[in-house]
Amino acid sequence: MTSTLTLPASPYEFSYRVARHDCADFLALEQGDAFPQVLATNRVVGLLEVAAARLMRDALPEGHFSVGVGVDIRHVAPTPIGAVVRFHAEFVGMQGRLYEFVVTAVDHAGVAAEGRHTRAVVSLDRLMGQASKRATAGG
Repeated sequence: MTSTLTLPASPYEFSYRVARHDCADFLALEQGDAFPQVLATNRVVGLLEVAAARLMRDALPEGHFSVGVGVDIRHVAPTPIGAVVRFHAEFVGMQGRLYEFVVTAVDHAGVAAEGRHTRAVVSLDRLMGQASKRATAGG
C-alpha cells in the first residue's frame, strides 16, 4: 500500500460501559498476582485502538486492514466497573507511512487516559503470510 488514505477530518468517538471482564485483576496468571478491580490499562489501550481503527475503516481498500504499531498512552486515573467511558481518536498526521492519532479516554470524572497511537495499513494476505512464517519458525 503506497498511497495515503484520505481520512475524515472529524474525530471518532464511542462510549463503552466498563464490565467485570475489563478489570485489571483478570490479568492474574497465577496465585500471588494481584491487580485491582478497575479498568485495566491493556483494555484502555485496546479500546483506544478500536477508536482509531474505526476512524480509518471506511477509507481502507478492500483486503486491507489498519494495525496498531505504536502506543504512547498515560493511564492517569482509575475507572470503576459500571462507569461509561468515551474513547476518542483524532487523526493528526502522517509519520512516514504511519497514521498518527491523538487518543483520549474520558469517564464521568474526567480524563482517564491520553496519548498518541500510530497505525499502519496492511494487506490481510501479506499479514497472514508473515504470521504463518513466524508460526513455523524456530521452536
